[in-house]
Amino acid sequence: MSADRVLVTGATGFVGSAVARLLLARGCQVVVLARRTSPSTNLDGLDVEIAYGDMTDQASMEAAAKGARHLFHVAADYRLWARDPEDIVRANRQGTQAVMNAALKAGVERVVYTSSVATLGIPPGQDRMAPADESAPLTEQTAIGAYKRSKVIAERLVEQMVAEHGLPAVIVNPSTPIGPRDVKPTPTGRIIVEAAAGKVPAFVDTGLNLAHVDDVARGHLLALDKGRIGQRYILGGQDVTLRQMLADIAALAGRKPPTVNLPRGPLYPLASLFEAVAQITGKEPMLTRDALTMSKRHMFFTSAKAQAELGYTARPYKEAIADAMSWFREHGYL
Repeated sequence: MSADRVLVTGATGFVGSAVARLLLARGCQVVVLARRTSPSTNLDGLDVEIAYGDMTDQASMEAAAKGARHLFHVAADYRLWARDPEDIVRANRQGTQAVMNAALKAGVERVVYTSSVATLGIPPGQDRMAPADESAPLTEQTAIGAYKRSKVIAERLVEQMVAEHGLPAVIVNPSTPIGPRDVKPTPTGRIIVEAAAGKVPAFVDTGLNLAHVDDVARGHLLALDKGRIGQRYILGGQDVTLRQMLADIAALAGRKPPTVNLPRGPLYPLASLFEAVAQITGKEPMLTRDALTMSKRHMFFTSAKAQAELGYTARPYKEAIADAMSWFREHGYL
C-alpha cells in the first residue's frame, strides 16, 4: 500500500516543520510548499518533496495539492508589526483562500487549518484571569491589531467554506508554542532569547499559555484523525504569568529574575517611539502599542475540548522553555 501523500504549508517555519517531522515518522509522503527565498534550515535532512510556490498564488497551490490525500495549512504571516499592517491581513486572507480553493479542487479528504487563540475572546462576564475556551470567537471589529484581525478573517473564511462548499476542514487554535527549531525566532522565542541574555529587566502584569511545539504538532495529527469537521480545538499547555516565565528563564540561564513590574501607561509613548524607528529600519520593534493593549488581558486558555475529543496532552511548560533555550544555545542565538 502506498503512503498517504500529505501537503504541508509553512513547513519551513516553527510549527509547520514540527508537523512535517511527525508526518514523516508516521510514514507519510510529505510535500511541503515553500518559497524559493524561504530559509530551508528546518527542512535540512528531512525526506520531503519541495513544491516551490506561494500560499497566495492559486496556480502554485493547485499544483502542490494535486494528488494529496490530506492538507495541513500551517503557513501564516506571523508578525505583530509591519510597515503596512494591511500586508499581514492580505497575506493571511488571500493565502487561506487560495489554499482552501486548492484543497477543494484536488478533492483532499481532510484539511487541518492552523488558526490561533488570537481569534478567541473571553466569554461575557468572565474574569480576565479565567482561561478562555472555544465558545467566544472574536469578530473582525473586536480583534486588536493586524495579525489578530487577519487570523479572525481567515478562520471565518474557513468556517464559511465548510458550511457553503463542504470543505472537509478541522480548525486548530495553538496557544503560544515554544521549543526547538524556532529559527526566525517567533515573538515569544525572541522574549526567551532576550531574557536569557539578561536584556529583559522588567515586565508588565500579563500572562500567556505556553505549549511545547512538538505537543502542538501532535495535536494537529490528532485533529486529522479524530477532529470533527468545522470544529475548532485549542492546542495549549499551561497558563503562566509573564513574571513567572521570565523567572524560569533566568533560573535556567543562571541569572537573577527581573522584579520590576512596570505600569502600562508610560510605556505607550515608548512603544510609539519604537514603532517610529521600525518604520525607518524595517526591523520589527521589541514593543508595540497593540502588544501593550493585548497584554491587559491574561491570555489564559483551556485545552479541555481537545483533551476530551482528541486525546490531546501537553508536557509541563518548563520542559518547553528548557528545550527552547538548549536549541537557541546550540545554534548561537545565546
